[in-house]
Amino acid sequence: MTKTENNKTNFLPFILVGVGLMIFIGIAVYIQAANGTDQKVEEAFLLPPIEVDQPAPALTLFDLEGNEVSLSDFVGKVVLVNNWATWCPPCRQEMPEFQAYFEKYGDEGFQIVAVESGQPEAEVRAFVEEQGLEFVVLLDPGNQSLITFQNSTLPNSWVIDRRGHLRMAWLGAINGPTLEKYVTPLLKE
Repeated sequence: MTKTENNKTNFLPFILVGVGLMIFIGIAVYIQAANGTDQKVEEAFLLPPIEVDQPAPALTLFDLEGNEVSLSDFVGKVVLVNNWATWCPPCRQEMPEFQAYFEKYGDEGFQIVAVESGQPEAEVRAFVEEQGLEFVVLLDPGNQSLITFQNSTLPNSWVIDRRGHLRMAWLGAINGPTLEKYVTPLLKE
């Protein structure tokens, strides 16, 4: 047996153990989901936010009707600012989750401000209508929001509390359970 063949056989047990562990974890997740305990599995995949503690930045853009909208217009509400684009698959995926959360908590002082990063107004309008989005959508042809929040990753989301203070941020897509766990408590403050 050559040295190379000997090294390959030395790693074989580790590879088999790794594959076995992956199969075991997959079966465990399936059994939990099948037994109705998928909430625990879902919670394991919640994306915790980055904690932020600073005043919300000044940002003024235009909505789809041409009205000037500033973040300061929403002081007194909990605001989720979401930077997104119509061409971004994770951005598109989170929009129905945002709409459902907005429908549930809009009357409790929650607002979404979805800032579309640079696509033509007609394309953004068509997407908003297709998705039935009822929250504020702003056009940002110059990417001012990405510059203001100093993050060019899409999607990214920022939560502003009722006092106009940034409290948390996510880099990447988030979902309804994540909003429930981390944003809903701010509505009680």
